[in-house]
Amino acid sequence: MSEDRERITQLEETVAYQAKTIEELSDQLAEQWKIVEQTRTKLDRLTERFLSLEEQSLDAPAITRPPHY
Repeated sequence: MSEDRERITQLEETVAYQAKTIEELSDQLAEQWKIVEQTRTKLDRLTERFLSLEEQSLDAPAITRPPHY
């Protein structure tokens, strides 16, 4: 009987440890997802800005050498 109690206690400790670990990993995953979303938003803004600048440069007159060259 004592052996069963020890075994049950050990199993309960293992389950509690695993539950704590899962919760910590879940929190870390949520934090990482937030960072990924922020990075994606920044990338989208930079892409739009780059495309806008690229468009403006196509509209600009070509760079030519001055006549005295």
